[in-house]
Amino acid sequence: MHPALLLMRALAPLPLPLLRALGAALGYLLFLLAAKRRHIALTNLRLCFPELGAGQRRRLARRSFIAFCQALIDRAWVWHAPPEAVRQRIQLVGAVEELRRPEAAVLFAPHFYGMDAGGAAIMQQAVTLGSSIYTPQPGAAIDAWVRAGRQRFGNVIMLSRADGFKPIVRALREGRYLYLLPDMDFGPEDSLFTSFFGVPAATLPSLPRFARLGRTRVVPAVTRMTAGGYEVQVYPAWQNYPSGDLQADAARMNRELETWIRAMPEQYYWVHKRFKTRPPGEPPVY
Repeated sequence: MHPALLLMRALAPLPLPLLRALGAALGYLLFLLAAKRRHIALTNLRLCFPELGAGQRRRLARRSFIAFCQALIDRAWVWHAPPEAVRQRIQLVGAVEELRRPEAAVLFAPHFYGMDAGGAAIMQQAVTLGSSIYTPQPGAAIDAWVRAGRQRFGNVIMLSRADGFKPIVRALREGRYLYLLPDMDFGPEDSLFTSFFGVPAATLPSLPRFARLGRTRVVPAVTRMTAGGYEVQVYPAWQNYPSGDLQADAARMNRELETWIRAMPEQYYWVHKRFKTRPPGEPPVY
C-alpha cells in the first residue's frame, strides 16, 4: 500500500484536536513553502476582497492553507473511522427534510474544504442513492483511495466528465442525488462569463442544465469546518430554478456562493485559478 495511505489509516483513530493541530502545522508550513499556490490564493483574494489590506489578505490566505491541510488530514477519519464516529462528528442542519425525500436532486456543494466530509455525511444519512462527477487523481493508488472514500456511503456511482451529459442525466432520472461542485474554472468550452465578486469569471452552467435535463430540484449543501468536526447546512430547494435563462441562473449561483464565502472566507478553495480564463482581450491575472 502507498505510504501516504498507510499514514492516513494510522491517523484515523487519533483524537480530533490532535489531528487538527497536525493540520495547522502542515498548513503553516505549506503556506511558507508553496510559493506558486500562495501567489494564486493571494491573487484571488486581491480580486475578490479589494477592500482588505495586503496584510489582511495574507493572514486570510494563511488561515485558508491551514484549513486546507486540516480538511486533508480529516479525510483519514471521514474515510476510515467507524461509521458511528463519522455520524457523530458531521452534523446535518437546516432544511434536512430535503434529504428525506426519496427522489433525485442536484446537490449544489461548493468548493469549501469540507466538501468530502459533507458528501460522506449526506450519503450516510440520505434515503436515496448518490452520484458524483469525478476527476482522476494522479497515481493509481491515490486515485483508488479517493474513489473508495467518496463511495464509502450511499452506493455512490462516480461519473466522468469526459463521458458527457448522458450518464449524469440518466443517474438523476433513476432517482439518484448528484453531488455537484460546479464552481471552478474549467476553461472556455461550454462556459459563460458572469460576475464572481465583481470579476468576470468563466462559469459552467451545469447546475441549471443538469436540473433541467434531470427534471429535478437544486438543493444547496454548504459544509463548514467546526471545532467538533463539520456542519452541513442544507438549504431549501431553490424556487423557480432553473429559470430557462442560463446566464441568469449562473449569475444566481455565483451570488449565492458569494454570500456563503463571505461568512467563512478562510474555508474556500482559493488555491484554484478561479480567474484563469479571461474574457476576450483581457490580460491574465496570475
